[in-house]
Amino acid sequence: MTAQWTGMVTVDDTALAVTDTGGTGTPVLYLNGQFATQGYWGRVIADLGPQWRHITYDERARGRRSKRSADYSFEAAVRDVDAVLAARNVDRALVVGWSYGAVIGAHWAARNPQRAIGAVLVDGAFPHDWLDDAMEVRIRKLFKRISWFTVPLRATGLAPRMSAAEQAESNIELGKLSRERELGPVLDQIKVQTRYVVASGTSFGSKGDEQERIRASLDQVLVRNPNIKISAKVASNHGAILKKDAVAIALAVREVAA
Repeated sequence: MTAQWTGMVTVDDTALAVTDTGGTGTPVLYLNGQFATQGYWGRVIADLGPQWRHITYDERARGRRSKRSADYSFEAAVRDVDAVLAARNVDRALVVGWSYGAVIGAHWAARNPQRAIGAVLVDGAFPHDWLDDAMEVRIRKLFKRISWFTVPLRATGLAPRMSAAEQAESNIELGKLSRERELGPVLDQIKVQTRYVVASGTSFGSKGDEQERIRASLDQVLVRNPNIKISAKVASNHGAILKKDAVAIALAVREVAA
């Protein structure tokens, strides 16, 4: 991606590293996975090409430059979308979100029907009750167990500058927001064209067919809201989808814009 502008956008008690290719094309704002960085979108951006305006950013304490914060909540993440768009003087945008970013994209599109050109949700934003007490315990243990590995990676931007407890609580909050009674009404409210690109197989921390059962929850959403469709079901898993199926994601962006 050739950037016309890179810099820091101040929001609340922090600042976010933002990259904007500029130009007169349709603005596309990319929303990262929960602990991922803007660099993950390189292949999608390359496939779409320079006729689009690509805006990427690293969330709070992610990447090498975005600053830490006292607030890593989901609502803070949604506020960051507005802060980035305002800083780049963009009123309307097409949002593309992967995983956690898909949930952010769904909420932002539902809340901003006049500002959302459309949405592409990549293997995320599935309304399913996957979080219970046992899962909460499992999540906390998982992030505590891998902290020895992730701490040395923080300076490189490959791991977030968040404690194991902060990462676990963020993931648990996502589970609560993903419950059918919480996320279902959000998806029902979306009035703009929205496309899902759905992966196959497992994701980090999932077991057996858990992830496929979660994805199946989308079926009822498609029945209720004609604005939402599946653009593609691809063979790659959750973690590899941006790398291996960038073409399918770019195609979904073009479908929505059309």
